[in-house]
Amino acid sequence: MINKARLIALTQKVLSINSENPPGNELALAQFIEKDMRSLGLDVKLVTYAKDRPNIIAVLKGRLPRAQAQKQAILLTPHFDTVPIGKGWKYNPLGQIVGNKMYGRGASDDKGNLAASMEIMRSLVEDKVILRKDVVMAATVDEETGSKAGILPLVDKKVLKPGLALVLDSDDNDAIIAQKGLIHCRIQIFGKKAHGAYIWLGVNAIEIAARIIQKLKALKLPYKKHAFLREPTINIGTIKGGDKVNMVADFCEFSVDIRYLPGMIGEDIIRKVKALVETETGKYKFIIDDHQRPFEISKDHSFVQAYLKSARKGKCPVILKGSEGATVISFFRKHKIPAFATGVGAKGTAHTTDEYLNIPTLVKGTKLLEEFVKEYDKI
Repeated sequence: MINKARLIALTQKVLSINSENPPGNELALAQFIEKDMRSLGLDVKLVTYAKDRPNIIAVLKGRLPRAQAQKQAILLTPHFDTVPIGKGWKYNPLGQIVGNKMYGRGASDDKGNLAASMEIMRSLVEDKVILRKDVVMAATVDEETGSKAGILPLVDKKVLKPGLALVLDSDDNDAIIAQKGLIHCRIQIFGKKAHGAYIWLGVNAIEIAARIIQKLKALKLPYKKHAFLREPTINIGTIKGGDKVNMVADFCEFSVDIRYLPGMIGEDIIRKVKALVETETGKYKFIIDDHQRPFEISKDHSFVQAYLKSARKGKCPVILKGSEGATVISFFRKHKIPAFATGVGAKGTAHTTDEYLNIPTLVKGTKLLEEFVKEYDKI
């Protein structure tokens, strides 16, 4: 049974242990998580892809034959790094309760979800719940700077290969079942230097880039309306170029953020962008820094319906929704692992000064998640 007082105290404890990333200061909290999970008699291992930044994997084994219990396992995966604390806090950034709110860096993103996962594992062990399938908690590092030392290699190297991945990194116990894809790219334009008084002798890369940017902002990407997501977007994030005011710039680089919907093909979008650039110049370089595919799971999927059933049973109102931004859900897509995200955070507070979570949401959400683990085990 979920112990409210213990859950609140545990959340305060993990908030009190600084785990800012950058610089990647997760070791002390990792050691606390490991010790806590080992105290339950669980199968616990550390998997490390960057020095002093271990991921903690704790397994409550199911009673099915080992291979089957592992294959059908449910994965609960929060991350425990946070963005830097920053300045200007009114409340203690390492944890302070005021009324029904708990303040602290990472309260919503993602230490409330970490504490919820840890409390669920403890509750299942204490109650001697006999489950058929494994329950795996993977508390990971490095989410705030790309997950290259965290969930990404854990999934790609098949250290984690569950039957369902429940990403705990969201708000208000709602379920994220769709997510946009993203393309992050840089476009470099090459011109020809000349004196600023004799511009006809040069080719101005900045002016070429400006024309391309205007065309990009006017570009219409064909798409089908999505029930949970807004239309595709294109954003120009950075621009730099030129050497001096009285010189014709022979170089300009700008970065582009493209978000696109499930059903759209990323490679088609890239081809369209390149073709647009070529209407202005043939002297350019196109660099893709990141490409994550869109993701969705049907609202009628048995796992999603089991979550909604658990919510109704616990009288915990939830909604199904989409994510305009990228989360680690997409990492499970290429391995064909069903996944969705939920969490106990407070909407709009992640990464902010005086970040907080609502304690009633934390408690109710943790109870909901434990009930869902039991419901999933019946499928």
